[in-house]
Amino acid sequence: MGAGDFNLYTHFHRQFARHADDELLRTVQDQSYRYCDIDKRSARLARFLTDLGVSPGDRISVQVEKSPESLCLYLACLRAGFVYQPLNMGYKSAELEYFLGNAEPAVVICDTRNEDTIRPIADTAGIDHLLTLNADGGGTLPDKANQSPAEFDTLHRDQGDLAALLYSSGTTGVPKGIMLTHCNLLRNAEALVEAWGFTESDRLLHALPIFHVHGLFVAIGCVLLSGGSMRWLHAFDAREVIRYLPECTVLMGVPTYYTRLLAEASFTAKIADKVRLFISGSAPLLKETFAEFEKRTGQRILERYGMTETNMNTSNPLHGERKPGTVGLPLPGVEARVCDEDGNVLDIGETGNLQIRGPNVFAGYWKMPEKTAEDFTDDGFFNTGDKGRIDSDGYISIVGRAKDVVITGGLNVYPKEVELFIDGLAGVRESAVIGVAHADFGEAVVAVVVPEQGSQLNENDIISLARQQLADFKVPKRVVFIDELPRNSMSKVQKKVLRDTYKGLFS
Repeated sequence: MGAGDFNLYTHFHRQFARHADDELLRTVQDQSYRYCDIDKRSARLARFLTDLGVSPGDRISVQVEKSPESLCLYLACLRAGFVYQPLNMGYKSAELEYFLGNAEPAVVICDTRNEDTIRPIADTAGIDHLLTLNADGGGTLPDKANQSPAEFDTLHRDQGDLAALLYSSGTTGVPKGIMLTHCNLLRNAEALVEAWGFTESDRLLHALPIFHVHGLFVAIGCVLLSGGSMRWLHAFDAREVIRYLPECTVLMGVPTYYTRLLAEASFTAKIADKVRLFISGSAPLLKETFAEFEKRTGQRILERYGMTETNMNTSNPLHGERKPGTVGLPLPGVEARVCDEDGNVLDIGETGNLQIRGPNVFAGYWKMPEKTAEDFTDDGFFNTGDKGRIDSDGYISIVGRAKDVVITGGLNVYPKEVELFIDGLAGVRESAVIGVAHADFGEAVVAVVVPEQGSQLNENDIISLARQQLADFKVPKRVVFIDELPRNSMSKVQKKVLRDTYKGLFS
């Protein structure tokens, strides 16, 4: 490794060299992949894409199913210096038009089933190359890459070079491209390996999606930096998780995973006996879930806190008290503080705006310098948009969200984006989208709609139309109709009133 080389793959490669013949991952179909298999496959992909004319810094937009081949594609982009742009499989045409038009990728890679939908979007955006990659490992990308040599010299990357571009829908309805550097990903993965005690003896049950920070950077980063292994599930299924837990030492999940496991009578303390660490994040973990899980298994879930812009910021300790209702202490190298609206740092126990500074914090928003400047303080702290407080032991609690995001099943939904869609429907005067407590998803998206006089729109109509235009996780699970939205003296919609009114909708 060259001096000052921040390429994340260069740091992963130490373990690839050390564990070349050891198993890295095994699928539920019992297909086994050694470290050397993944290394060679990613080299072929990096070589093929480079020979295709892709240059370091170019974006590669990827909307594919989770598979060992998609993992290799991510690693290929790292080692070749490309900027990896993962896209949720649920995104529809209108969403993809924005993402591809804004990111201006050199290559788009999609599932064969979606090729006819994406091709005209790619053509309109002036994208030269569209390739396919399917869940079974087939497609034009692997077919063509198979002709390339399985050797590739990983490119040197500097501290500020981009590794990934992830999109987070904005409060104004315009998605923001979040620029993550190799240094961001490397330093955060190093901190997590240290904080969570990952070693080559660990086997992670990987049931998370890999278009998201949690499954892509956190889970995979911990395994590849430590030389561990993974049981690779295509998606979360409680019964499959129960089947494979006895061979694993770590499970990472969103709160929904844990509520679904607890709903299974076959999930017992014996099943969880060999797991040393259950980690929860991407959404708030209810104290009741924490307590019920401990009662069932004898183990305390470790809750942590992160976001797309920062990866992981805090974690309850591996050794020490894990306080329910808190997200723990700042990770090594991360600073956290709570400030008032004027930027003054508040005392212990006071609630205010949570700010984060550290090597994990993103480089800024893609093509949005004004928004980047707005979200950072003069001394380099990022305004998370979350309301928090810090107790006398240094543990942080997230007590609310200044940004009006709904977290459903661990995925972020920004109400404004859904409201803009609903408000554009014939027969709708205005709408407000809120999150309502849901036993399975944590929060469910609910639309409160004021119809125009004489409108014949009903709940099923709006949900059906939304499914045609929005990713499934953004589609309201319920739509309620009222005559007027509650407003304050400044005419701002009082969403707290709506949340209180409909808090029992899924009880």
